[in-house]
Amino acid sequence: MGPKLKIAIHNNRKPNTLKAVNYLRSGLQKSGFRFDNRHPDIVITVGGDGTLLSAFHRYAAQLDHVRFVGVHTGHLGFYTDWRDYELDHLIDALKVDSGQSVAYPLLDVTTTYKNSREQAHFLCLNESTIKRLGSTLRANVYIQDSFFESFRGDGLCVSTPTGSTAYSKSLGGAVLHPRLEALQITEIASINNRVYRTLSAPVVVASDENIVFKPSPADDYVLTVDQLTLNHRPIEKLEYRIAKERIHFARYRHMHFWDRVEEAFIGANSHEELS
Repeated sequence: MGPKLKIAIHNNRKPNTLKAVNYLRSGLQKSGFRFDNRHPDIVITVGGDGTLLSAFHRYAAQLDHVRFVGVHTGHLGFYTDWRDYELDHLIDALKVDSGQSVAYPLLDVTTTYKNSREQAHFLCLNESTIKRLGSTLRANVYIQDSFFESFRGDGLCVSTPTGSTAYSKSLGGAVLHPRLEALQITEIASINNRVYRTLSAPVVVASDENIVFKPSPADDYVLTVDQLTLNHRPIEKLEYRIAKERIHFARYRHMHFWDRVEEAFIGANSHEELS
C-alpha cells in the first residue's frame, strides 16, 4: 500500500509540535504520499493524547476505514507510539504499510433529554461523566435494565478499558486491559452515611450489558464525552454500552499494554526489580 495511502495530519499549535509537523509533512511529500484531510486512510496526530482524542471525534464517522497513528511531542501518551525524533522511522514504516492495525473498544453514549424526549448519540474513546454544578447529583443506576443503586455525590464516570488509565484511574478505578472489552463505573465523591449508601467501589460491567443512569430532575447537569462538555439541558436518561464501532491504530511496532502502564505511571528509574 505504502505511498498510495492518503494521509491527514492533525496537530496542536505548540512550537515543538509545529516544528515536527513541518518535518513530517516534508518527508511524506518527498516519499510520494498524498494528503487528504477529508477522506484519509491514515490520520497522524502530532501532540499528545488530547490531540488524538480531538482527531478521533473529528473522524468518528469514518472509523470503518480510517486508522490512526500518534506522535507525541511531550510526555508519553497511551495512544501515541512514536516520538518526534522518530519521524524518519515512521515514514519508513508507512512506506511498507500492509494495512496492519490493532482495534480498541469504544463507549456508545445515548442521551435522552426531558420534555422533548429528543436523543443524542456519541462515541467515546476514554470516558463519559455526568455531574451537577454546585449541587449533589442524585441518580438511579441500572445495570442490564435491573436497578442497582441510588447514587448521591458529585458525579459518575463510565470509562472504556483504554480510558481506565485516564480520569477513572484518578477516581480509584481499576486499570483494565483493552482485550477485556468491559465498561467501568467509578463514583465521584459519593455520599455514604446511615441514610444514603452506594457500593462505593469501581464496578466492571461485561461487554454484553448496558449501564443506565436516570438522574433526578434538574437543568444544571454537565455531561462530558472525552474532552467535550455539554451542559444546561435537562437529562432524563443516559445509556452506556460497548459500541459496535471500534477505533483502529496502524500499529507498526508492538508495545505491550502493561509496558505502557509501567512507563507512564511507575517509570523505569523509580524502582528496581527485586532479585
